[in-house]
Amino acid sequence: MGNIAQRHKSIIEELKKDGYVKVQDLSEKLGVSEVTIRKDLKYLESKKMLYRNHGSASSLSSIITDKHIDIKEKMYIEEKVSIAKAACKLLEPNDKIIIASGTTLLAFANEIDVNSDITVITSSVKVSLAMCYNPNMEIVQLGGSLRKNSVSVIGHYAENILKSLSCNKLFLGVDGIDIDYGLTTSNMSEALINQQMIDASQKIIVLTDSSKFGKRGFCKICDINKIHHIITDSNAPGHVLEMLRDRDIEVTLV
Repeated sequence: MGNIAQRHKSIIEELKKDGYVKVQDLSEKLGVSEVTIRKDLKYLESKKMLYRNHGSASSLSSIITDKHIDIKEKMYIEEKVSIAKAACKLLEPNDKIIIASGTTLLAFANEIDVNSDITVITSSVKVSLAMCYNPNMEIVQLGGSLRKNSVSVIGHYAENILKSLSCNKLFLGVDGIDIDYGLTTSNMSEALINQQMIDASQKIIVLTDSSKFGKRGFCKICDINKIHHIITDSNAPGHVLEMLRDRDIEVTLV
């Protein structure tokens, strides 16, 4: 397809179908080189019609808006439970872990059933309530202002507590994963406390369903190379998973 306007129209139509497109797929479908496709994507990005990723592009509609946790809990339930069960296998006796807020993290908390002592630091009130009756778990609930949409604590009081801690694992949820841009969330204060959690932890484990790939939240948490392990479901885009593995990030599919 040699006509530039026709190519651009086809690219936008493909984006409307799936929310993202791969350079290689567009090259084959439209019968032009990958260099030409990259030029097309660069032009369309300059016109605010998409944003480019590594080897692909995503629609602007992939920007995540903030939703209440009660709504999120009803989405991707089976995937979240499977991810949670896989995450439980990473727990070890005497672990000192941080569990961030989010519905996948809440599913994780509900699945934890340990026979040896572990300490859990969390910003999520729901996570604390889910685990508080387990006699083998010491729960440290961070304090501060309550963010109602996530039923979790935010603010400088919680951030200051985290600055004084050293934990061996962080289990983190995200609103978006972009290979080039990094991990994101839809709330600025949530991003700040997530950053302090990362600084306080030796190993960063991201728990997320496949719908978060190719999406961006309003606020950046960190670059992709900050994380060590991602647990997600088998619907995650294969080319993105390969790029993660190429960066020495462990990937577990459920």
